[in-house]
Amino acid sequence: MEPHLRFGAFELDTVRGILLRDGSPVALGGRALSVLQALVRAGGRIVTKDELMAAAWPGVVVEEANLSVQIAALRKVLAASPEAGDWIATAPRVGYRFAGPLRIGVVPADRPSIAVLPFGNLSADAGQDYLADGITEDIIDALARYRWFSVLARHCSFALRDSSPGAQRLAHELGVRYLLEGSVRRSGERIRVAVALSDVPSAKQIWAERFEFALTDMFAVQDRIVEQVAGAMEPELLRREACVALARRPGASVTAWDLVRQGTLAFHQVARESHLRARTLFREAIARDPDLAQAHVWLARVSAGIVAYGWSADSRADTQEGLAAAFAAIRCDERSPYAHYALAIVSAYADEPAQAVRAATRALELNPSFALGHLVLGMGHLFAGHPREAIGALEHGLGLNAYDPQNFVWYNLLAFARYFAGAFEAALHAAERAWDIRPTWRPALELMACCHLALGDQRAAMQCAVRMLSLPAPTDCLLVPLDRGYPRWRERMDAALQSIARP
Repeated sequence: MEPHLRFGAFELDTVRGILLRDGSPVALGGRALSVLQALVRAGGRIVTKDELMAAAWPGVVVEEANLSVQIAALRKVLAASPEAGDWIATAPRVGYRFAGPLRIGVVPADRPSIAVLPFGNLSADAGQDYLADGITEDIIDALARYRWFSVLARHCSFALRDSSPGAQRLAHELGVRYLLEGSVRRSGERIRVAVALSDVPSAKQIWAERFEFALTDMFAVQDRIVEQVAGAMEPELLRREACVALARRPGASVTAWDLVRQGTLAFHQVARESHLRARTLFREAIARDPDLAQAHVWLARVSAGIVAYGWSADSRADTQEGLAAAFAAIRCDERSPYAHYALAIVSAYADEPAQAVRAATRALELNPSFALGHLVLGMGHLFAGHPREAIGALEHGLGLNAYDPQNFVWYNLLAFARYFAGAFEAALHAAERAWDIRPTWRPALELMACCHLALGDQRAAMQCAVRMLSLPAPTDCLLVPLDRGYPRWRERMDAALQSIARP
């Protein structure tokens, strides 16, 4: 079970389940890919038609003509290589064999990789196995959309189920750094999904979570489970990888990817000096590898952060650097949802809310489970003057990423959207959540006061106003695009705050 198999200009990456030609992905359907994997793994022996159909259509009875279609598609794709004539030889009336020489490769060390073990069915009904397997497959597919790490292909993950006592060993041999294990239990009209993420080298659990759902529509519930698991796990992996880079042994060579991971750790400390250090690291990563999309993504993100938190000496220059980095990230990897998110967040602080909405929409087309994509879509709508459109996107994003320490910003934006949509009680709840996360952030308290006033609670509004007196005026620029683009909103809030002090 070798993760990388090379022939001619092609490379079959069995970890991610893709075929590459000269390093670029080749458009190839899943059935054809399964047939190709079965052929190359056979080491030149003839693979029968029955074996190939079982590999491409497991558990399904299909006509032989379907296999002929997939073989023809493979031959057409492989014919693009100038080194050989026909990579696939026909054994009349029996099957096919792979006719070219193979070279064995290994999993690239510059990207973290993860294997999703088949989820266990803990329900009393063995007939629910299909639900556990379906959730496993969909999680593999959802995680594969995060292009900064590799996900073991479905057939490799399911092969680990047959030797579960040795799953850690097999994962280690495949070069997989993380294992995601889980279980599904159905009880009446409720479903509980438990998931745990472990580090393969140390065999230690690093993250675990439980999700409970009411069973109304099976497919809707399955989609929601996958979205919740993928959305919650991805930020944890990102933080973990940043720590891995700092734990490297002294004197070890530093790659562009190491610099990116170190920069992300500094970025998440949310302080002026750490943001500036992160920017330096991302710039150095780009200098070492100009084609590394993640380096451009993070330079764009940190540029937006420096402007948003009021740490910029030249906000115009910083937003321009951020926009240039975001567009470079998209050129390097157009299918990266992070690249489009980067463009969206910088655009929001460059007074381009319409561009922010377009970029966020594209990010979500690529990965519907992407929490930050939903959040920045809400920000774009709000900054564009459409609070009602902002509410759903912000609520969805916060539901997927409930533990981000920077959620005080997103909750406050949600509070603004609800407030200007006339949902004052819901706005108060969101502002209180922002205040719980950052109890020194005055804008949350200001909005709480306005909400209390709109709800007719003058006393609570006055209490908020009194507490505001002990807090300094904010130095950040997180809400500046809102104030600058729609001054009537700021005037409305200022008038409300002034009315609190009047007898």
